[in-house]
Amino acid sequence: SHRHAVLHSQEHEERYVPLQHLSDSRASFSIYNSPLSESGVLGFEYGYSVHAPDSMVLWEAQFGDFANVAQVIIDQFISSGLAKWKQSSSLVLLLPHGYEGQGPEHSSARLERYLQLAAEDNWQVVNCSTSAQYFHLLRRQAANLQLHPRPLVVMTPKSLLRNPLSSSHLDDLAQGTFQTVIDDEKARVHAENIQRIVLCTGKISIDLFAQQQKETTPDIAIVRVEQLYPFPEQALKRVIARYSNAREVLWVQEEPRNMGAWSYIAPRLSVLTGEKVNVISRPAHASPATGFWDWYMAEQEHIIADATHIEVSQRGGKYVH
Repeated sequence: SHRHAVLHSQEHEERYVPLQHLSDSRASFSIYNSPLSESGVLGFEYGYSVHAPDSMVLWEAQFGDFANVAQVIIDQFISSGLAKWKQSSSLVLLLPHGYEGQGPEHSSARLERYLQLAAEDNWQVVNCSTSAQYFHLLRRQAANLQLHPRPLVVMTPKSLLRNPLSSSHLDDLAQGTFQTVIDDEKARVHAENIQRIVLCTGKISIDLFAQQQKETTPDIAIVRVEQLYPFPEQALKRVIARYSNAREVLWVQEEPRNMGAWSYIAPRLSVLTGEKVNVISRPAHASPATGFWDWYMAEQEHIIADATHIEVSQRGGKYVH
């Protein structure tokens, strides 16, 4: 993980950067701590990426919400610089995003904003669910630095860092490529029995798979849309076509209905399936998330239950009715 890229000795105060000691390395690798000024730092990183087009520059927000302070850089430069000035950038934005019970200021990177700004092939918006996907995504970004430079916006839920369901084998890292859509491997074995196709992205998919480990749902396929923009229409169409007996296609998200990917993806799914697609989510809210742990848990459990037809185990506390 890039979070452990620099090792510090507690005994001798020495620093060791493993990526600076690769025997067959072909490029330098540097890490710098920066002031906590999202607007200033992101502006610098954008400028650096423009003037050093052969470098892959990554900027990570401490929490995805903190990108709010740098919104003017995102709106005026990163999302629209190519359209306004033909100015290319391959800047990578890493935005922690996932409903983990940490309250309204530490839950949402405002995925909906980046999707609303997406047009004319101006950038990529991705919500990975495994470490191999993240690895191959960065490899793809590096390969396209000269061929097709575009900013990359990545939702990075913190709780998945140590989640076994989002981990990958070494073979997955050594082989393969980034997949814009990931099918449900278990469901494919008995595709003729699938009645409901659950489409989702990011952390909520891991929550759904965790629930399936507790109780199987043989008539449900959980399909992960890893890349939201550009919209992977053909890849998603091929996956849905495998389940010819499915009676419904649903979009599931943990964000409130007026946030997340729903407003962006709803019309695209309707065109893709030829019918209205329903959504399972939190109700529309002015605030991204609740500040009460038991309320958060009750909402999350209800989303999982509605998507999988498995009864909830968490009823919530005194703040939930």
